[in-house]
Amino acid sequence: MNNAVQQAWLGRGWLACLLWPVSKIYGLLTGVRRLLYRSGFFSSTRMNVPVLIVGNVVAGGAGKTPLVMALVKHFQGQGLKVGVVSRGYGRSGQQCQEVFADTPLLESGDEPALIKKSTNAPVFVAPKRVDAARALLNAHPETQVLLCDDGLQHYALKRDIEIAVFDDRGIGNGWLLPAGPLREPWPARNGGGVDIVLHTGRAPAFEGFRSSRQLADHAVAMDGSKVSLSSLRGQPLVALAAIANPDAFFDMLRSSGLSLDRTISLPDHYDFSGYQLAVQKGTTVLCTEKDAVKLFRQPAMASIRLLAVPLQFVPEPTFLSAVDALLAPLLSQLPSRHGH
Repeated sequence: MNNAVQQAWLGRGWLACLLWPVSKIYGLLTGVRRLLYRSGFFSSTRMNVPVLIVGNVVAGGAGKTPLVMALVKHFQGQGLKVGVVSRGYGRSGQQCQEVFADTPLLESGDEPALIKKSTNAPVFVAPKRVDAARALLNAHPETQVLLCDDGLQHYALKRDIEIAVFDDRGIGNGWLLPAGPLREPWPARNGGGVDIVLHTGRAPAFEGFRSSRQLADHAVAMDGSKVSLSSLRGQPLVALAAIANPDAFFDMLRSSGLSLDRTISLPDHYDFSGYQLAVQKGTTVLCTEKDAVKLFRQPAMASIRLLAVPLQFVPEPTFLSAVDALLAPLLSQLPSRHGH
């Protein structure tokens, strides 16, 4: 996304004001669309298991995928069978399919591949999340909970619980696209707001639960071996990130006591096909887990010492308790929902 536009979204300067009339048209169109779904003019499909949407009302990444993985692991720890659906942003295919460990990234997308690798839960991708949800439940009828990575504005899939994620940007200048970052009005929609708000940033600007994000104390090599970050101090290091906020990753590396000779910021979901990276002999390249899903598959990277640094994302316990409280009555209806 253009940096000038992102900067404009933080305030109400000349560029944002110039785009403001367009944002009023956008707001009118999206408002009518929401109303048509709510009135039943557009159909919305309910699944036979609880559906949780993890999304955001601002454009760009805010920590949705790490939260989805944390929730999947939380539910799995309770013995629940969990499935994940996604549009698979950045993939080239349009088919509805299950994501396996060996699924080509161009078919799955980087984030679904990372979710599969991290949780081993069933993951399905499709242009329409309703199709992915149907296919997952057909293939895995034992599933008790469906998580949707993004899709807060995908009203064709009925949801039982909505979780909105915000980072340090908050709601920016508070204006709708393209004058501001908002995909929909905030703090509330007409007819009801989201169920839970989680902040992934350092300084929440409004009410909601909090979470902590920090890097693990180790990095992981292509062969799965672990290397402690402390052992990398004083070594020649290059850091690379193709995520929504690369600087956040670089800052966390520096906070771990590492000195970075060079940082490389690339667009979110960068595909790395045929990517060439020139580094001096003896230099270690550090990347995110999301980027490693792609980079570890690139033959050109085999000659480089490339390490992925895992992110440890931990929502506060009260957030997980709030989710559990909303989910419990829905789970109690499962036998009747399944028609037993």
